[in-house]
Amino acid sequence: MSSELIRNIGIIAHVDHGKTTLVDCLLKQGGTFRADKVMETCVMDSNDLERERGITIFSKNASIRYQKYKINIVDTPGHADFGGEVERILKMVNGVLLIIDAAEGPMPQTRFVLKKSLDLGLKPIVVINKIDRPSADPAKALDEVFDLFVNLGANDAQLDFATIYTSAKQGFCRLEPDGENHDMKPLLDLIVEKVEPHGGDPEGAFQMLVSSIDYNDYVGRIAIGKIQRGSYDSKKNIR
Repeated sequence: MSSELIRNIGIIAHVDHGKTTLVDCLLKQGGTFRADKVMETCVMDSNDLERERGITIFSKNASIRYQKYKINIVDTPGHADFGGEVERILKMVNGVLLIIDAAEGPMPQTRFVLKKSLDLGLKPIVVINKIDRPSADPAKALDEVFDLFVNLGANDAQLDFATIYTSAKQGFCRLEPDGENHDMKPLLDLIVEKVEPHGGDPEGAFQMLVSSIDYNDYVGRIAIGKIQRGSYDSKKNIR
């Protein structure tokens, strides 16, 4: 697949603002599992401790096919104790979804992860989530997000961020706060439009930025990361 058709995006937010639930919605939209399949826990929280505590501790990656594009999604921890994991993973992506609770607005960890993103030159897409909550105030949340961008020194391009409104729990999104409910296709369209392609030099000598190491009983140790140069074919190995 051409690198022009690949999008690498991270999911960042304060803890419990709906990151992992939103990723599950996108996986359903991409056909990774049936939309009517009942999941007892979030798919991306696969670690036993994560399932027990109900939070993301380790970054996870997943890929979905949307039209002719491949979207690589990295879910990152939202808890302040795991900020180093967030900072490391942001160096692998070309854009981020900044998830904001429509009732709570930006929180302390929101500031931390957004600052790291802006410093790396990333252009966030703001997702105002949980708009189905009775106490939700999407307009106020968006104003607070804009003020946070300004306070953190965002440049003009970063201040011109795209916004979408969602309820990851209910599985719908809106282009406007009081607009019509859609499935998650408008969010996927926004990712394709706003996030820069993968880039890199597919013809150069192989170079890969490894972000984490996994293990599989059948193949052994697995390096997970972003190929910066060259390419890899599972049948022909590294080129």
